[in-house]
Amino acid sequence: MALSALPIRPARTTGTPTGTTPARRHARHLAVLALIASIHPATRAQAVQTVEVSGRPAAASGSISGWDTPLARTPLQADYFSASKLAEAGISELSGLTLLDASLSDSYNAVGYWTYFTVRGFVINNRSNFRRDGLPINAETALPLADKSGVEVLKGLSGAQAGTSAPGGLVNLVVKRPDADLRTASLWTAQGGTTGAALDLSQRFGADRAFGLRVNASVEQLRPQEHDADGHRHLLALAADWRLDADHLLEVEVEHSLQAQPSVPGFSLLGDRVPSPHEIDPRTNLNNQSWAQPVVLQGNTASVRWTQRLDRQWRLTVHAGTQHLVSNDRIAFPYGVFDPVTYDCNPCDRYSADGHVSIWDFRSDNERRRTDALNVALDGELDLGGRHHSLTLGALQSQYLGRFGAQAYNLVGLASIDGSTVLPADPSLTGPNTDRSERNTELVLRDRVALDAAWSAWLGVRHTRLHRQSSQTLGDSQTTDYRQGFTTPWLSLSNQLNAQDMVYVSWGEGVETDVTPNRATYAHPGQVLPASLSRQWEAGWKHADARAGQRWGVAAFDIRQPQSSDVAGNDGLLTRVADGRQHATGIEADAQVEHGAWTLGGSALWERMRREGAADPAIDGQRPTNVPARMLKASLGWRAAALPGLALQAHLVHEGDREVLPDNSVSIPAWTRLDLAARYTHALGGSTLTWRLGVDNAANRRAWREAPYQYDHAYLFPLETRTWKISVDASL
Repeated sequence: MALSALPIRPARTTGTPTGTTPARRHARHLAVLALIASIHPATRAQAVQTVEVSGRPAAASGSISGWDTPLARTPLQADYFSASKLAEAGISELSGLTLLDASLSDSYNAVGYWTYFTVRGFVINNRSNFRRDGLPINAETALPLADKSGVEVLKGLSGAQAGTSAPGGLVNLVVKRPDADLRTASLWTAQGGTTGAALDLSQRFGADRAFGLRVNASVEQLRPQEHDADGHRHLLALAADWRLDADHLLEVEVEHSLQAQPSVPGFSLLGDRVPSPHEIDPRTNLNNQSWAQPVVLQGNTASVRWTQRLDRQWRLTVHAGTQHLVSNDRIAFPYGVFDPVTYDCNPCDRYSADGHVSIWDFRSDNERRRTDALNVALDGELDLGGRHHSLTLGALQSQYLGRFGAQAYNLVGLASIDGSTVLPADPSLTGPNTDRSERNTELVLRDRVALDAAWSAWLGVRHTRLHRQSSQTLGDSQTTDYRQGFTTPWLSLSNQLNAQDMVYVSWGEGVETDVTPNRATYAHPGQVLPASLSRQWEAGWKHADARAGQRWGVAAFDIRQPQSSDVAGNDGLLTRVADGRQHATGIEADAQVEHGAWTLGGSALWERMRREGAADPAIDGQRPTNVPARMLKASLGWRAAALPGLALQAHLVHEGDREVLPDNSVSIPAWTRLDLAARYTHALGGSTLTWRLGVDNAANRRAWREAPYQYDHAYLFPLETRTWKISVDASL
């Protein structure tokens, strides 16, 4: 049967009240949004008030860089996405960052699951490449944004900022603090029925306003356009501080979040071809069996930070944090085409040509992950050897514990990709999992040396000692236990050409560690592999002129990351060996220009990434899968002079073609997406209302958004269909 003739399975309507159509439900949501305007007394018109929030200038001096220097004057590439910028773009999840920066792209970003993405073409590691106010956290969960003042993204090698990490970059979540008095309530809804509400309350107390408290709370019913993926999430976060005096600051914060939502797996090749995106209903969810359960991601995080100014030049910071995650990871997972008796597969890494795929009942409940971290840093300035030094001395100790039970991963049958096949469940816990324990101790030295009025040398070095252990949860317990130590340097030379322009060149190293999996299919389970050393060169030019409303930058980079692969011996057992490298060279540029009522911003990336020195000639010299060679993200804004408070925006996203298979025999074409938005701000009574109306994928473009080769299987994720959104914020 031709795929185009297959029936499209309608969405389940379980839980929808009788007589409530989607149109009526959407109208009801709009009425709720309008209600927020009526709860404020209609008094005489007032001028719109602008609330200026003070405090740590995260946008100016990002903590992710390691230096207390404005990002525009730091010799590395990093971006800061403020909460207001995320709101303007309608972004409420971390995966939405891929719409804002050309260096960021999707990498198996499935609805209902945690975020995966690439930076400069390298997949960042969810266990080692994420920070929260500078402390390590685990991102194998849904990280909420409602209580964050912004997100920082370091682009490039991160050896000076992290003991072990993938080379693409780092992501740092910046927590909202009680820096000013504010009262904000928000309501929003989206086509399909997603509806949410949030509160952001901040207040300083006392005669000298020494005490501050900020509360963020949100609740959301998730009704995406994808079928059978309804869920919910909520957040409650508190942040408090005590400014004892001008030299002492104590900060405490705690966050609780939960998300429960079925995930939406990707599609795949049909035999040897990429199906047209018009053949597949992008709303189809193959995780739609009656026994399918939601992925439940719960997180509890807390931190305390003490900052003490020792004198006019030196400051001591002690920062401790803990993160406790509990997850239930469940899915009816489509993977290959397997014989139910012999488990032989044909094909193994895609769906069948006639549109069928094997479904596996996967369940891993009560996964527990805990990360604890303590950072002590002393930073200040001194004159030494006739040069002025800006120094940081630090020590970071972190510990990660992952505790898992047995898991189910059982073949339950063959399904049609139209989502109509009913299959039985098999929740038998027959598969082993792996418990992990990791402890890192890192010593840090950073120094910015002023060579003269224009030239500066930037020096960073981090020494790491790690101890890692793992063991299986079922059967004969295969274990690993190893210790390693290494030092990662970072060097840069910059020249401040004038008050607006800086040029720089930098070099750095980063480290990743690995062991042979502790499984019986390997000849040497648990064998420690040599540390994998990545290297990067980068040169850039940054321009920033706040008075003229201009900011732009351009950087060229070269990154080399060693690779490994599994080789089968004559006895059928696997051995993990070094296998060449992944080599990326590229140019990235970004700019923001304001001229009168117009604002133009955007970024672009041109990159050549290849696999070099691979033992398999089929992939040696080829482009890695799911890495576009070019990307463009641009936005255009206009403020209407005839109607003060009204602003119109357009966002354009273009991504180049991507390889689907490692041998580059199949690819998906480039695609372009256009989003449109309008914002209107006005005064009503004693409050300020901000209305936002937006439409994502305004042209309703059909395309394959990404093609991750994950778990030795090719997957395809479609662009989401046209989606309307509306929200309102009320600020007192």
